[in-house]
Amino acid sequence: MQNNIERIHFDSMNTCNMCMMELENVYETLVLSPEEIDLLDMPKRTFTVHFPVHMDSGETKMFIGHRVQYNDARGPTKGGIRYHPELDLDGLKNLAFLMAIKCALVNIPFGGSKGGIIVDTKKISRGELERITRAYVREVSDIMGPFKDIPAPDAYTDERVMVWILDEFERIRGRHVPAIVTGKPIELGGSQVRRISTALGGVYVLEEALQTIEQEMRSPCVAIQGFGNVGRNAAKILHEKGYRICAISDSSGGIRNVNGIDILKLMEHKEQTGSVLGFPDTTEISNEELLVSDCDILIPAALSKQIGKDNAADIKAKIILELANAPTTLEASRLLAEMGIMVIPDILANAGGVVVSYFEWIQNLNQDYWKEEKVLERLKYTMTTAFANTHNICADEKCSMRKAALQFAVRSILHAERLRGNL
Repeated sequence: MQNNIERIHFDSMNTCNMCMMELENVYETLVLSPEEIDLLDMPKRTFTVHFPVHMDSGETKMFIGHRVQYNDARGPTKGGIRYHPELDLDGLKNLAFLMAIKCALVNIPFGGSKGGIIVDTKKISRGELERITRAYVREVSDIMGPFKDIPAPDAYTDERVMVWILDEFERIRGRHVPAIVTGKPIELGGSQVRRISTALGGVYVLEEALQTIEQEMRSPCVAIQGFGNVGRNAAKILHEKGYRICAISDSSGGIRNVNGIDILKLMEHKEQTGSVLGFPDTTEISNEELLVSDCDILIPAALSKQIGKDNAADIKAKIILELANAPTTLEASRLLAEMGIMVIPDILANAGGVVVSYFEWIQNLNQDYWKEEKVLERLKYTMTTAFANTHNICADEKCSMRKAALQFAVRSILHAERLRGNL
């Protein structure tokens, strides 16, 4: 399990580093002034707290927590809380900035934040985890609030942790404040569709992209790398829509059937065996082979840096939907653009999660809970509008979708800063 923890850490850093490198090109294209660059390059607030927690052994142990509120020009900051033994403030700053970019891209009124606690959740009990969470909330409660900073689940936190945050914050305030946190169970103010929102948002964007390409695809072949929460949900949604899932993989390897894989039966097989391998009527392939397999649509939904300079030239897909964080390196992105392959960048493709978090926040503030149909309708509108804004810039300026998305987001943040008189 320690290896999985390390993967999350390094994938997150890769995401930030690649985004920051691409932003340098965006700044040059937009001809930003030194004042604009300084405003974008520095977080508005950073907090570090130290707090004691009584452990099951009877000893008292000190923990360190952080919270970064990067930019709030467009609204209260929004971002996940992660628990990780290698958590560091610089990495959180980058992730908080990335959240500000993502919220601006999909045009929801949030800034970006990120935070967490330095802790290995695999080495503590459930009771210790709860006490650590509640102690952290007591330390940062003054900087949190539905109109200040709204946390959400992230690496090694889930809806159970969000409930502890909610409950502790409400104890401190002495009243119900459901909008303080998103990612809650529906019974405590969570939103419909949240559990599939990242995958579904990506599917909405993909279907918009298919309408923009000149060559019509009949029964397109889809290859998905990753069968975790996002990859599995994307596969299920596309399968139910009639797409042909011809290859799919998990950490143990991949399977392929050019005629299509029954995803519902594969989910049962995975539940029983713990792997996609061995599924009837399929050929086993590696994760590397899946990426360069003969398909129309490729969906990396696992780790970062999976498509690089060594395999990009062998990609056969016409569209790449990045549901994972930073699965394509900058070198590969440029090569794929030269090959005429549309890469829908991660900051757009996997933004459905934060969009539905925004919907949850609205519902909590108004105490007006939406039916599933309304959430689906508004999610589709938000994601397709963000795609159209990005694609229009891409077409006008003859640039990649990634660069267009970053340009749109940066312009939105700077426009808000100008309106406030900060520039």
